[in-house]
Amino acid sequence: MAQMNPYLNFNGNCREAMNYYKECFAGNLTLQTVGESPMASQMPSTAKDSILHSMLIAPGVVIMGSDMFWGEFANGNTYHLSVNCDSEQEVNKLYTKFSKDGRVTQALSQMPWGAMYGSLIDKFGKSWFFNYTKNNLPDK
Repeated sequence: MAQMNPYLNFNGNCREAMNYYKECFAGNLTLQTVGESPMASQMPSTAKDSILHSMLIAPGVVIMGSDMFWGEFANGNTYHLSVNCDSEQEVNKLYTKFSKDGRVTQALSQMPWGAMYGSLIDKFGKSWFFNYTKNNLPDK
């Protein structure tokens, strides 16, 4: 069954914020920089230390975040509803349903952090991320 988690965007301080959340909740934090990713050569060198993807997993809590935001940074558009799925079939099904009458912002595809991922704006204007990471799902 799918699990929904917040996905937070930061304006260059994702590492600091996610470490703060780790201090608050404890748990395991993973951080992947742009420079550590296969996308490094496609990004400006000034972005190499920016966080591409992070995930904090603590008892009852999963928070994800990134410094990668491609719009005007304003309070209210810096979070997304992120759905972590249990299977490729489930992520395909949910992504297809939610994209109906919506706007695709990232086609569902394999990502550098090892997940099948896609994003969209639903017909109500809400931003959604859909993710399936084989063998790397948080405990439920």
